Amino acid sequence: MIITRTPFRISFLGGGTDYPGWYKENGGAVLSTTINKYCYLSCRNLPPFFEHKYRVVYSFQELVKKIEDIDHPSVRTTLNFFNVDRGTEIHHQADLPAKSGLGSSSSFTVGLVNALSALNGEIKNKRQLALDAIHIEQNLIKENVGSQDQTAAAFGGLNRIDFGGMQEISVQPLIISPNRSELFKDHLMLFFTGLSRDASKIAKEQIKNIKNRGSELKIMHEMVNEGTAILVNKRGDLAEFGKLLNEGWKIKRSLSSKITNPYLDNLYDAGIKAGALGGKLLGAGGGGFILFFAKPEAQPKIRRRLKKLLYVPFQFDHLGSQIIYYAPNS
Repeated sequence: MIITRTPFRISFLGGGTDYPGWYKENGGAVLSTTINKYCYLSCRNLPPFFEHKYRVVYSFQELVKKIEDIDHPSVRTTLNFFNVDRGTEIHHQADLPAKSGLGSSSSFTVGLVNALSALNGEIKNKRQLALDAIHIEQNLIKENVGSQDQTAAAFGGLNRIDFGGMQEISVQPLIISPNRSELFKDHLMLFFTGLSRDASKIAKEQIKNIKNRGSELKIMHEMVNEGTAILVNKRGDLAEFGKLLNEGWKIKRSLSSKITNPYLDNLYDAGIKAGALGGKLLGAGGGGFILFFAKPEAQPKIRRRLKKLLYVPFQFDHLGSQIIYYAPNS
């Protein structure tokens, strides 16, 4: 049996520039971190005593004889990608709900690639995990997804990730002191809006609009430079990062009519009026988790103002997708 643990991510700046339709011609970049909320996947070879050959357990249970009969697109496609012909059992568990803006779908795919590789006796490096997951989601499943979620989930950590060129992806960890990293984390507040959504459907309109949103995407790309400079400058005022998030959110919400709605706008405005310096809806928008950036002394008032939402404390993750149990012959 193989068990993988793969983190979810928070994307701060640059989201939207990581779609291949944009970065292959213009380049792209994001600033993001992974957090200590995880997707867990266990995989094993299924003993030959059952009528089914494949068992897949997530929010549903699938018992099928052929890979093509599996409904879960990532499982079906990834099993085919690895040419799996032996009986296989896959179980999924997660710390946070799916379809919520934290890159959970890509964390699932990265974790599954990691697990099935290990089950075949191969340990892939983080770069190959990311590239395989990107290929599976974008080219095989043909999801409307960018390339940041797979990369963040595979590598882990607080990074600037650049897209495009010969390397396709380039990951640069931010070099900041533990004290500044902790202070930065202490300015972040994560809330669950209670709304789930299909990121691929929301992103579809945004991708269609790419050619008409070139100026906005170039500004969002430049904001990654600004955000990186603020964090790595040990004497820099972190409040400036919150203001940058606010500006980035204003631009992002203009990229598609599906990114926000009056309910979500009211939540965001309530957080700002209560003292947050900035924030954003995470992922493609439309629901899921909302992030605020606020000085620690302002946070109690924000929590009171948003008391109907679930507040989710977290720490940063620095490891990315990990094999936490390896017993291939068990």
